[in-house]
Amino acid sequence: MPPVPPRSLFRSSIVAIPALAVAAVLAGCASQPPAPATRQPAFYANLGEPGARLDGADAAQTINLFRQRHGLAPLDLDPELTALASREATAMAGRDAPASADALRRALASRGVSAPMVNMSAGYRTMAEAFSGWRDSPAHNAAMLNPRATRMGVAAASARPGSKYRVYWTLVTAGP
Repeated sequence: MPPVPPRSLFRSSIVAIPALAVAAVLAGCASQPPAPATRQPAFYANLGEPGARLDGADAAQTINLFRQRHGLAPLDLDPELTALASREATAMAGRDAPASADALRRALASRGVSAPMVNMSAGYRTMAEAFSGWRDSPAHNAAMLNPRATRMGVAAASARPGSKYRVYWTLVTAGP
């Protein structure tokens, strides 16, 4: 019969084997490339950053979910209204001054646009901020919940660095 090793050898083996296993796992982790950075949801993208752009489809989805919760039909993201919203937001950013939503609404109505409603705002850096501000303002909320609307256009534009408001927004809703 072979000699039996002392108990202390068993105890040191019991401690050493798991420690070696942990070391092997950690060594494997160190050789893995770092995980890619997760992309921030478009709803929270800071549009005051250089090169940042509003995701119009994401903005429309946010507004449409809000409308759905209020029993209203979704709006189509309309290229013509989006281009108009973009021109207005860009013009405000260029002047670094908000414009009158009521003046744009009247101009659209005089051109025969059905049931136009307009939100113009400034200073919100993200779609999340703009949506919250619009939802909490009775006039802006009414434009998002325009029951006669079937289409929408939404845009944001950045002003020059150091401007008072930095990001300007336009939302246009209208009927068919």
